[in-house]
Amino acid sequence: MNHSPADDTPVSRRVLFALLALLAVLWFALLGWRDLVPTDEGRYAEIPREMVVSGDWVTPRLDGFKYFEKPPLQYWATAATYEAFGIGTWQARLWTALTGFLTIVLTAYAGRVLYGARTGLAAAAVLASSLYWIGLGHINTLDMGVAATLSAALLSFLLAQRDDASAAARRGWMALCWVSMALAVLSKGLIGLAFPGMTLVLYSALQRDARLWTRVHLLGGLVLFAVVALPWFVLVQRHNPEFFDFFFVYQQFTRFLTPALSRPGPWYYFIPLLLLGSLPWVGWLLPALWRARRAVAGRLQPDRVLLIWSAFIFVFFSASHSKLPSYILPMFPALALLIARHLQGLPHGALRRPLQLLAAGCVLAALALTQLLRLGHALVPAALYRDWSHWLELAAVLGLAGSVAALRLEGRARRTAAVVALAIGFGTGFTVALQSFQILGRTASTRDVVAAIRPWLHPRQPFYMVQTYDQTLPFYLRREATVVEYQGELAFGIAQAPQRWVPTLQDFAQRWQHDSLPLAFMPADSGTLRALRAMHLPLRVIERTPRYLVIARPDQDYGAAARAAQAALPPAWNASAPIDSTTRP
Repeated sequence: MNHSPADDTPVSRRVLFALLALLAVLWFALLGWRDLVPTDEGRYAEIPREMVVSGDWVTPRLDGFKYFEKPPLQYWATAATYEAFGIGTWQARLWTALTGFLTIVLTAYAGRVLYGARTGLAAAAVLASSLYWIGLGHINTLDMGVAATLSAALLSFLLAQRDDASAAARRGWMALCWVSMALAVLSKGLIGLAFPGMTLVLYSALQRDARLWTRVHLLGGLVLFAVVALPWFVLVQRHNPEFFDFFFVYQQFTRFLTPALSRPGPWYYFIPLLLLGSLPWVGWLLPALWRARRAVAGRLQPDRVLLIWSAFIFVFFSASHSKLPSYILPMFPALALLIARHLQGLPHGALRRPLQLLAAGCVLAALALTQLLRLGHALVPAALYRDWSHWLELAAVLGLAGSVAALRLEGRARRTAAVVALAIGFGTGFTVALQSFQILGRTASTRDVVAAIRPWLHPRQPFYMVQTYDQTLPFYLRREATVVEYQGELAFGIAQAPQRWVPTLQDFAQRWQHDSLPLAFMPADSGTLRALRAMHLPLRVIERTPRYLVIARPDQDYGAAARAAQAALPPAWNASAPIDSTTRP
């Protein structure tokens, strides 16, 4: 439906498989290269680890405290990955990467069915090379899983409602739509139902198509949705009576209606993020959105559905009192389809000027990156910025190469090939930029700290985090820590189990005096160490970084106890290696 003759020209299967293989290598090969960094990456690696260790897959816990801010789908997927492949960095990121990759494939398929083979390929190329999709597809947060399940609901709805769909196909795709909405609810909450539902309401109202509601299998769909989504909510509420008020009232409504979480932003907060995240396709974004308002032949207007979907998500989060950059990620598959549709409809030669501007932008970016040599501060030395700048310059060169190749192909009237060439150049460049962030990210992670204090570690010793909470530390320690005079995101869990918390430095000092082989992790520059020394505690610093330090007691023999317990500890981490060791749960 809605195909142009050029779109119906088949694409060689050999070419498609080669492109899919290239994408898979770029997408998955370096998942474990970068250390996990706080806050999200450590948190969403540690909660599944604690599920595996405790055997409790109903009540999520972070550092041993109940943690009900999000539903469990990603925790379950990552915990299952740990069970299958061991605990490690690439395993922690696999769900995020896999859902991002599969959404690219589904976008290609939906584009092919709805618009034609070449638009489907172009849509996949646009999505796979967009800065936001690459970045958030390789960072361990919940947002990619949410975007994937929501996009699966959207695209399966479009595939079900297309004019030429058979009755069996419509039932099958609508079943997938309802299941995807349930999985989206299990990923992030009520937006999994609200976003598809409001899109359908707005579209049917604008199109004056009330009969659409008879084609979505509403009763059977709601039953299927309930079967998938509700059991966990029932179980977790049964085990934790405090769950409903915190999750549904506070997390699902209060955070969006009030500035309770201190994540404010102006009304235009997401505009620069959308433009930046759409690179290198940002020049075609607004024309594609403008084009999407037009009606096309047929009962279903997929362009308008995609436009309403994108607009509603953007307006919803712009109006919210809680804003984070990753919230608009579910827009990107829809935008990729609209951009691809627009690109395929442009006349020959229309890409030349935008491609020339992209090439010039890459040159300017490479020149501007020399300014990184001037950066540097107490936490990140200037030498690290200098090292990173070389990789960013390579990324700019790859983007330039993609732009030049696309220009040549556009000149030969090979539009789809030009789009793919641009995607390969920028997609590879963005991947290089992302993975090279390890140069800076390593200073924010605690992996090297854990490696350095390994000779002091014993699996049963008291380990404290004093006046701070770094989410990566329990993951790399492979154990929980006792938090001292800090609450933050653990406040709800601390209220449920205050005995697991040390509320003041004075209480910590009393424990320290009587503990056997204690260790304590704290900020390096917060005055915490000075306060403890003023209490005349027996301590010495055994590891210090620009961000953190670790103290031990000078009057106890840690070495003998640690050597006796080596078999119970995770394998040694090589502090010079960029990939952490994998441990079996």
